[in-house]
Amino acid sequence: MSGSAIFITFVTMKNLTRLITAILLACFAMQLAAGDRNAPAPLFRDPVTDGAADPCVIYNRNDHKWYMFYTQRRANSETCDVAYCYGNAIGMASSDDNGATWVYRGTAAINVQPGHNTYWAPDVVYHNGTYHMFVVFIEGVRNHWGGGSQLLHYTSPDLWQWHLEGPVKLPQGGVIDPTLLRMPDGTWRMWFKHDSKSYYADSRDLFNWRGCDDAAVSERPHEGAKAFCFKGTYWLVVDEWQGMGVYHSSDCSQWTRQEQRILDTRSNRRDDGPSGAHGDVVVSGDRAWVFYFTHPGRTEHSNAPHDENDNIPYALRRSVIQVAELDVVDGTLVVKDRNHDVRIYLPNE
Repeated sequence: MSGSAIFITFVTMKNLTRLITAILLACFAMQLAAGDRNAPAPLFRDPVTDGAADPCVIYNRNDHKWYMFYTQRRANSETCDVAYCYGNAIGMASSDDNGATWVYRGTAAINVQPGHNTYWAPDVVYHNGTYHMFVVFIEGVRNHWGGGSQLLHYTSPDLWQWHLEGPVKLPQGGVIDPTLLRMPDGTWRMWFKHDSKSYYADSRDLFNWRGCDDAAVSERPHEGAKAFCFKGTYWLVVDEWQGMGVYHSSDCSQWTRQEQRILDTRSNRRDDGPSGAHGDVVVSGDRAWVFYFTHPGRTEHSNAPHDENDNIPYALRRSVIQVAELDVVDGTLVVKDRNHDVRIYLPNE
């Protein structure tokens, strides 16, 4: 073979290699894009009680599906005042298409006392082969706000069989709304609501907790804190009953409030208003999604006037779960445009 023929063959092979590489990259990009799916609005509506609230989302390594645990408010029950917010089980839903659609699966088997009791706002984490649930327990069912609350700790091998480990011992009593995050040194930190402020406690094993007397965040009354790390910053979003306040930190100890709330307005998507309340955040690489609940029949989140029977009307009781994508722009946590389809892909872990 002549030198010129060898040169032509080399050039042809080089171009072919480039072409194959370009095709493979294009296919990979198409595969990534195909992974995203449009999330329906609402994302999930409880088919039994129509009162899904306070979602917590976690991957089940046993059946390779994403699970959602939530407060199953009894919104379709005609009850006095806020009794529909008591007597709740913890509802369960699962997704086998990476978070795009969800199907109701029943309730968590965690009842610890005879009779009809109340469970609120779970958080579930995975640690050393075991799932840990921290959930609020209130004895019985009440017509009006009140009742002593305990934070209970359960463990499970599969998110279905739950074993009560006992109440969590903290300096503060009457706490609700736990959220957990693992620190870089392996320590777990749990934030929780007490007296409309967020306090925290630390643990190395999720069983023994060391709390503090001072509030971590107390600037404005709130509940339902969620802590997460996204794009190199720690974030704490809190439910202020008119959207979520946002705090950021470099060390999870000193928190700075950002000026803008998130989810403080209604979107054009169905049932996505008047604002977003008590939610969870799932981070995957450089993307993150916030799962939250809304009261779509209300003009304001806390505006639920009673009728002549001292009941809150059904249209104002019902609640649904929605999802939106988060981003960080110039150091500010923002929600991407909720007026258009929300694209979601929670990868299998």
